[in-house]
Amino acid sequence: MKADYTLYLVTDRRAMSAETLEAAVEQALLGGCTMVQLRETGADERTFYDSACAVKKITDCYGVPLIINNSVAIALAAGAAGVHIGQRDLPAETARRLIGPDMLLGVSASSVQEALRAQADGADYIGVGAVFPTNTKKDAPRVSWDCLEEIRRAVRIPIVAIGGISMDNIAQFAGRGINGAAVVSAVIAQPDIRRAAAALREEMTKVLLL
Repeated sequence: MKADYTLYLVTDRRAMSAETLEAAVEQALLGGCTMVQLRETGADERTFYDSACAVKKITDCYGVPLIINNSVAIALAAGAAGVHIGQRDLPAETARRLIGPDMLLGVSASSVQEALRAQADGADYIGVGAVFPTNTKKDAPRVSWDCLEEIRRAVRIPIVAIGGISMDNIAQFAGRGINGAAVVSAVIAQPDIRRAAAALREEMTKVLLL
C-alpha cells in the first residue's frame, strides 16, 4: 500500500483536548495529518477494537491509512491499513506473515541494527526515536542526530521520526532524509487541533523539500 508519511498522528486519549477520540482524529485530518496510528494504552481488547472501528470510519472518509499500535489481531479484525510494532512486541517477521503482503508494517527502531533487521523482516517503514525528550513515552531510548543519519544511510525504506516533535524543533529535520514526522501532543493536545496540524503539515512539507 502506498502511504504518505509526512505528518503521522499517534493518538493518546490521556493528552487529547477534544471531548472524544473521534473528534480529535477528525480535526487532525482536517488539518492535514496524512496517517493515523491508534494507540490505546491500557485499554482492554474489546475497547481497543471498538475504538479502531470507530476511528477507521473517519480515516476512510478522508482516504487516510489507519495503523494499529502493537496489535496484529486488532488490525486484522478492524480491517486497518496496517500495524506498528515495537522491539518488545511480536517479531516483525511473524507480524508480516500474519498480516500478509498488502498491509503496512511499521517497526520502531533506535539503532542501525534494529533498523536493518526490521527492513529484512518485511517492514514497510521504520519509526525512529525518540529524537527529542518526550513525556508521552518516557522509557523510549534517545536517538542522536548521528544515529538517525546512520539509519537513513543504512536502509532504503521510509523513515518516520518520532519523539517530542513540535513546531519549535521540526525544522531541524531539514536535509536529514526522513520521510515524515510522527506527532502526539503537538497536535492532539492543542486547544485547536486542526490549526496545530495545519501548521505542522506546512512546516514538514517545507522540510521534506530541503
